[in-house]
Amino acid sequence: MRRVTLLTVWTALAAIVLAAPLGAGGGFPERIELPDGFRPEGIAIGQGGTFYVGSIPSGAIYRGNLRTGEGSILVPGAATGRAAIGVEFDHGLLFVAGGGTGKAFVYSAESGDLLAEHQLAASPIDMDHPTFVNDVAVARGGAYFTDSRRPFLYRVGEAGVTAIPLSGDIVYDPAVNNANGIEATPDGKTLIIVQSIVGKLFTVDPLSGLTSEITLNQSVVNGDGILLDGKTLYVVQNRDNKVAVIRLDRSLASGTVTMHITDPDFDVPTTIDEFGNRLYAVNARFRPAGTPPETEFWIAQFRKASGP
Repeated sequence: MRRVTLLTVWTALAAIVLAAPLGAGGGFPERIELPDGFRPEGIAIGQGGTFYVGSIPSGAIYRGNLRTGEGSILVPGAATGRAAIGVEFDHGLLFVAGGGTGKAFVYSAESGDLLAEHQLAASPIDMDHPTFVNDVAVARGGAYFTDSRRPFLYRVGEAGVTAIPLSGDIVYDPAVNNANGIEATPDGKTLIIVQSIVGKLFTVDPLSGLTSEITLNQSVVNGDGILLDGKTLYVVQNRDNKVAVIRLDRSLASGTVTMHITDPDFDVPTTIDEFGNRLYAVNARFRPAGTPPETEFWIAQFRKASGP
């Protein structure tokens, strides 16, 4: 969730922000507060350090500034029919995965207007074939959505919605969470997904849906949001309160978990995005007993792993 295309008016601002020493002027708070009871899951960072966070139960979108930590509701929540899980920013648009609604939503990142609503999974209420549209990545003119319960990717593009069956190495268990976070290589020719329940990574051909397992030296169970930075892949392991740092080989056939990042501000982090050398993870704070309305939520800032 990190592809950011800057308009000319934002280029100078971004250069100023990134040129400043880290932590200079007291900017970029280490912890950014979100509204109480918001129940966040996805985060995307757009132009000039503007961030967007979605609310799981209501589909609301909160927009804020990484330097000041201040923000407000961009998209009001809805009583029914909306949800916001994974969020992706691209060319002034917000692509939002709709979880159990089986839908994808597209909003204006400037006005918050709903521009499109797509039904990705047929019969989302069918309990024999449940759906959970979990995350999204934009590549080569299309937005690709994972489904944690059904072995499909959904592509939203100019031609509408295309359901792409997943084949190859991945094996789904429909009773648990499967494909979750998704990323794309810079050329858009390959997608990477994480299968949460078994802690495996796969490359996916975006045209055919053919998957190939990325051999790892250790599993990344509870893998949620992922972020590709060059040949380094960050995998958020939500309930383990850590982020795995994986060095991928050139062919994407294998990877080595080189370290894990932890932070005192992690409390079931779910998704991740980047701004310069900083990483930002949103905390979902999942609890078996549920979430009281007064529960506090926040975004944790931390730094990228050093080394090759």
